[in-house]
Order: sequence, then C-alpha cells, then structure tokens
Amino acid sequence: MVVNVGENKKCSGTTESMVSTISRDILPVLPNKIRELVTELPGEMLEQIEEIRLRQGKPLMVGLMREDVIVTALGQPSSVPEFGYIVTDKDLQRTVQLISGSSVYAFEEEIKNGFITVKGGHRVGIAGKVNVDRGRVRTIKYITGLNIRIAREVIGAADRVIPYLVDPVSKEFHHTLIISPPRCGKTTLLRDIVRQISMGMPKLDIKGYTVGVVDERSEIAGCFNGVPQKDVGIRTDVLDGCPKAEGMMMLIRAMGPQIIATDEIGKQEDASALEEALNAGIKVLTTAHGADWQEISQRPVFKYIIEQGIFERLVILGRSKGVGTVEDITDLGNGKSLMR
Repeated sequence: MVVNVGENKKCSGTTESMVSTISRDILPVLPNKIRELVTELPGEMLEQIEEIRLRQGKPLMVGLMREDVIVTALGQPSSVPEFGYIVTDKDLQRTVQLISGSSVYAFEEEIKNGFITVKGGHRVGIAGKVNVDRGRVRTIKYITGLNIRIAREVIGAADRVIPYLVDPVSKEFHHTLIISPPRCGKTTLLRDIVRQISMGMPKLDIKGYTVGVVDERSEIAGCFNGVPQKDVGIRTDVLDGCPKAEGMMMLIRAMGPQIIATDEIGKQEDASALEEALNAGIKVLTTAHGADWQEISQRPVFKYIIEQGIFERLVILGRSKGVGTVEDITDLGNGKSLMR
C-alpha cells in the first residue's frame, strides 16, 4: 500500500493556492518583463510551479511537478527553445537587486552558501563566478543563473504518516529517518511532522513535544530575517542557517528539546551529533537523499548509523502515485513493513 502526501488534491490537509503565493511572494522579486510573462501563464500551470529558472542568454523556464516548460516572449508555455524569452544580464541584475533589497552585501553570508532566502521562505539558488580564498567560498560574482524555488506548505501532509511514528502506549516519538530522491516532497513532509508533533495531536492523545529544528539551508521553517515563514508549531525553536552538527549540540546544551529535527544528514559529524542527542535522551527526526535503504546503506556514514542502531522508523518517499508518495514505512527494529 502506498499513500500520497504531496499533491494537494490527495492530501487530507489544506494548502494556500499557489497562484496566491506567487502573487504575494514571487512576483515582487521579478523584474517587470519576467513578472508580466509569468503572470500570463495559465492558472493551472501556476498551481504546479516548483521553480522559476533564469539563465543568462537562455530561455526562461518554469519547473512544474512533472516537467520543465519554456516560457515564450508572449508568456505562453512551449517546448521549443527558439520560442522562449531569452533572459538578459539586465534581467538577472534587476532580480538580484529585488531579492536583496538593493543590498547584496547584506546577504554575503547566504550567498557564500549559494542561495538567498526571500520573504515567504522561498529559496533563490545562485550560479556564477565563485571567488575562493584559501579553499573557502568568499562570494559569487558575475551571477549568470538564478533558481527561484517556491516553498510549498501542505498543512496535513503528515496526517497518514504520524500514527506510525508514535508509540500508541508510551506516546514516545520513534527516531525517524525519511529517505527520498530529489523533489519528492521530503521537506514538505518533514515540516508537517514537526508542526504536528509541536502542536500536539489530540487524536493520538499527545499534548505536544518541544522541538528543536536545525535549518541549515532555511528550507524547513523558511526563515526570513530569522522568523519562520512556515508553520512549524508553537513548541518549536529554530536555528536558521546553522551547520547541522553544531546546531544539534547548541540545542542540546541550551534549548532542552524533546525532539531534534534537521534535513539531509550525510557527514560523519552529523552522525556523531545524532549519537549525542540519543545519549541525552532526545528523539531525532531527519532526512537523507536516496531511493531506498539499500542505496544509502552503502555510504560510509550510514553504515555507521546502521551499526549504531540509531533509527527506529524508516519512511521512504517516491513518485509512484505522484510527488510525495509514501512508498513504505519500516520498523527498523524487526525490518518489517508497517504498511503491508
């Protein structure tokens, strides 16, 4: 059995219209011409937009749930590159001015990481000439590409997953790992799990946990100026833009979380910090890129994690029934699927 938590029509929860989100958060950071072209796109297409890509000298493109579409000079969708509106250097410069409030220097720290987070929690990826000093990125100059990733918030996305993650008797949250290929909704699912365990779940007789989120890439809470733009619950504290391992230790020492959540673990120091959390009696919730348990178990860090027996629940996402399909949930204690 598989369930879908990613597509609005198949989710038991609700989400804001993507057209409204784009009008409020995205159009203001686009230069006039590109703003006009995006506005001309069909409404049903705007509802599916995940990305808007600007590449200097290349056609303007929008990434939908299942395909990329070229935008013509008349604001119409096309599959023919020659028909596309060609993004200019001025378009890119103006977009950078808009997303940075005409103060690029104020965002230098974010730019070092290759992105800027804008109001609404949307992330703008940056490509161009990278300046390196002593092996470390100082900044990105001569910006030639921007990828505006539109953050989707689906309230209720975790409704059908949560019951598998909480012990019905002890009410303890199980140490949980979500595995997903790119663009399969793992951050959307993670965010709603955090929201629900923080708010409390009356149907499961749970009043709510204190949650600490280490949001290294500003994707979970979508913080803008340090303030979460996405609903992560009333008992949640967020460390925005903080390295995962360091952030987990900071939360353990200072914030007293019952659960620590983070995204995309993969380094040895991440695994060590997870161990520290376990030793402190804190539950962990995190994600990793991968197709399945077999794939990620070949990586050195995850071999170590498996040997330590850190996780109790494994959630695997895919696209078999659309974005955000929960392909399986496994009890790692006995290796058995909980959905079959």
